[in-house]
Formats: sequence, structure tokens, C-alpha cells
Amino acid sequence: MQYTIKLIHINSITLQIVNTMLQIENLEFSYHKKGNPIFNGINLTIQPGSVYGLLGKNGIGKSTLLYMMCGLMFPHKGSIRFDGIEVKRRLPETLEKIFLVPEEFDLPSISIDDYVRRNSVFYPNFNIDQFNQYLSDFELEHTKNLAKTSMGQKKKYLVSFALATNTPLLLMDEPTNGMDIPSKSQFRKVIASGMNEQKSIVISTHQVRDLENMIDHITILDNGLLLLDADTHTISSRLRFIKGGNESEIAGAFYKVSTIAGYSAILPNETDEESLIDIEMLFNCTIGDPEVIHNIFNSSAK
Repeated sequence: MQYTIKLIHINSITLQIVNTMLQIENLEFSYHKKGNPIFNGINLTIQPGSVYGLLGKNGIGKSTLLYMMCGLMFPHKGSIRFDGIEVKRRLPETLEKIFLVPEEFDLPSISIDDYVRRNSVFYPNFNIDQFNQYLSDFELEHTKNLAKTSMGQKKKYLVSFALATNTPLLLMDEPTNGMDIPSKSQFRKVIASGMNEQKSIVISTHQVRDLENMIDHITILDNGLLLLDADTHTISSRLRFIKGGNESEIAGAFYKVSTIAGYSAILPNETDEESLIDIEMLFNCTIGDPEVIHNIFNSSAK
């Protein structure tokens, strides 16, 4: 298992503080015994202090992976550990540290205040002041009947509650589905305000544009394999993204598309300058030519 280790020096004594995280090792899963595997030997580490974008085509297993991360589904082989404990054991001391916002859900016919009273007790770090602030940020009222709200409103109520639980691991499955454009913008701001060095957020989506300027780690799945798993700094140091370039500017590109403004392309980054990552272009390139991406990110560090 991997750990993030910080060294603190106090009166000439060095203390090691180990930040644990979610560790997935050799994960295998299929919906049917003789069916094609959804996951085939996946290894993944979720470290604290980062917002992960879990990307993949529809039906590739993103939701299934999130459900396994919180113990609602179990792998056929391999392990998923949080704080060194198998998540599938569903121990209270583990479950109180993980919250899942599913893609589809129903809320009961009760007020939001009753919902908070009934459910916040399971999360010892729940903060009511933060919750009320998130409601205000989303321009939500203290509704008397959650069941009668729209799907977009339900999403915002549950996201507000999820962030206020202050669980170290927050999982979100297509959280912006059902939200209008202003709500998506506010969602990004709320996520940023709710982050800290002790928290990890994993956001699964196929709407990659919704994650721009919000995530700092990109994970791409396809055909049972983990095709890319890298932080945005590493991606920017290895790849150069060009928009509106001409033929000469994109010479050497291993991925390019023609647009009205010129070419958009991805090239190996042979400079010390970092460019703005185009997540959609990176996703399409990774899915279309995974071997190129594998070779770039598994070569020796620059």
C-alpha cells in the first residue's frame, strides 16, 4: 500500500505523519460469470487533497467503481481499502468517512431540516453552518417536501448535505446531470470552497467540460483497463495542447482535429512551459489511441 508521508520537525525530533487514502489493488469485476470483465486488474490510489475526474464512456463501469469504493458492491477479485480497512466490511468507522452522491436517487417526502436531523447523526463531522451556506450558495430554500423538488434541486440539496458531512472521501456520480448552466457554475465554486488537504473528491462523469478548472487529477477508464491516471501538473509537463493552430504549429502532433478556428492538437511537451489542458481532447485521444498515452506517461520522468 502507498502512503503520503509528511515530515515534521519538533525540537530536533522528526515525526512522520502518514496520510492514508483509498487503495484499489488488482480489482476485477464482471456482471456475469462468463461475461466480459468490467474491470481487469485495476490499480488505483486516491490521495488526500485532490479532486479526481473519473472519466469514461457511458456503460464503462464508472458508477460500479464508485459503488465499490463505498462498499455497496463487492469486487470478484482484488481489494479496496480505506484507512487500511477493506471497504466491503462496511464497518461504521469506515462508512462515516465516505459519502456517495449517486447519479439517480429519490428523496423522501420530508422537509430538508428533517432530512438533516435524521441523517447527519451518522457523520460526526457534519457542520450545520456549512450546510446552510451551501444552500444559500445554490439559492435553495428550506423546503417542506424534498420529494416535490425537481431533479436539479434534489442534486443541489444532496450535494450540499454531502459537502457538509466533511467526510474524508466524497464520491459523486454525474453530479451535474439535471443542473442548468448557472447551477453548474455554482457547483464548481461550491466544490472549490469545500476542499481541503484532508479531503478527496472523486467525480465521475462523461460530460468532461463540466470538470474544467475544477479537477487536479484525471483518471480515464475503458474496456476494463485504467488508461490514464495522472495529476494535471504531470499531464501539462508531458503534453502540450494547442487550439486554433496552423499546420506548422501542430507539426509532430499525435492527435489533431480541424475546427473553424484552425487545428486543435496534442503534442509531446518538449519545453518547460505548461499549457491549459483540454480535457475533452485528452479524453478522446486517450480512448482513440491508448498506446500513445501509455508510452508517454510510462516513460522515464522528464
